[in-house]
Amino acid sequence: MSFMKRPNDVVSGVLTVVAAICLVVLCAMVLYGVVMRYVFDDAPDFVEPVALLMVIVIAFFGAALKVRDGGHIGLDSLVTKLPPRARLAAVAFQHLCLIAFAVAMFFGCQEMASTTSDDPIPIIGLPEATRYYIPMAASVCIVLFSFEHLLNMFARQRT
Repeated sequence: MSFMKRPNDVVSGVLTVVAAICLVVLCAMVLYGVVMRYVFDDAPDFVEPVALLMVIVIAFFGAALKVRDGGHIGLDSLVTKLPPRARLAAVAFQHLCLIAFAVAMFFGCQEMASTTSDDPIPIIGLPEATRYYIPMAASVCIVLFSFEHLLNMFARQRT
């Protein structure tokens, strides 16, 4: 068992709970916005920016969770036809690419967050950088989950 499994179980659980709460909040906000707009003809301004933040959380945390459970997009039709050692190399390359992508995403979002930290999101007043902190957190999780997969792959090869 990998030494990263238990901490990643906790991180995965937190991501799942946060994403689920954001999904509930998103559904409630959209329903509230629609009822207020079409029934009472009084559309609240804050619904759209809050809903956008919820969508960002759901999308990025959901992507990180799919990396953890191996449900991300892959070309399995090619990989399954490879010999075992080549299959292992392909999967390892896939996780290394995921790590490289997550690192690039982290630093790109960090740069955007630093340039927008003084700008507020209209209506709700949070810093614009909030939109970039979410993918930064998700990219850290993607790196952790990919490392866990790599460690498990190589631990199985030794046994």
